[in-house]
Amino acid sequence: MAEAIYVGGLLVATPLLDDPNFRRCVVLILEHDIDGGTLGVVLNRPSDISVTQVLPVWDPLVTGPPVLFEGGPVQTDSALALAAVPSGEEPLGWRRLHAGTPAVSRLGTVDLDAPPEILQGEIAQMRIFAGYAGWTSGQLASEIAEGAWYVVDSEAGDTFNADPGSLWRHVLRRQPGELAFVATCPDDPTQN
Repeated sequence: MAEAIYVGGLLVATPLLDDPNFRRCVVLILEHDIDGGTLGVVLNRPSDISVTQVLPVWDPLVTGPPVLFEGGPVQTDSALALAAVPSGEEPLGWRRLHAGTPAVSRLGTVDLDAPPEILQGEIAQMRIFAGYAGWTSGQLASEIAEGAWYVVDSEAGDTFNADPGSLWRHVLRRQPGELAFVATCPDDPTQN
């Protein structure tokens, strides 16, 4: 399990975290600045809203399921897109995450104001998130210290997992030691 908060890492909600915004969620950290705070998106909350309903021009580029994902409780009326590029190239309209981890080395944000045609054939996978998760300076570190989050390494398949509903258990199950057992925790801990 990783110790520090870092871009490209995952925040996995512990069973103790009962905030409905984050219960059993997996957050990919997109930005982290000790003085400025942390920003990420929830990877495992697909919505019932199709991309076609909101951003139809981007629908052909979206990786299934072709719906908006609930990225977090902040600015839910705005959209943020993540895309993976197949090579080390940086196409127009795409900005690489500043992360040193191989799992997210080809991951970046998409400028949704750009014409989708410039990214056609340039990206391998893409998801669009409504809103994001954000923490002020020191807030996330405090929540981790209180036992609300596990900080773990991401793997290449996490961001575009075909079965987002199983991502929480999947990420925990692959962790070393006792942390893997947390994946078996029932939805209602009182039933344990």
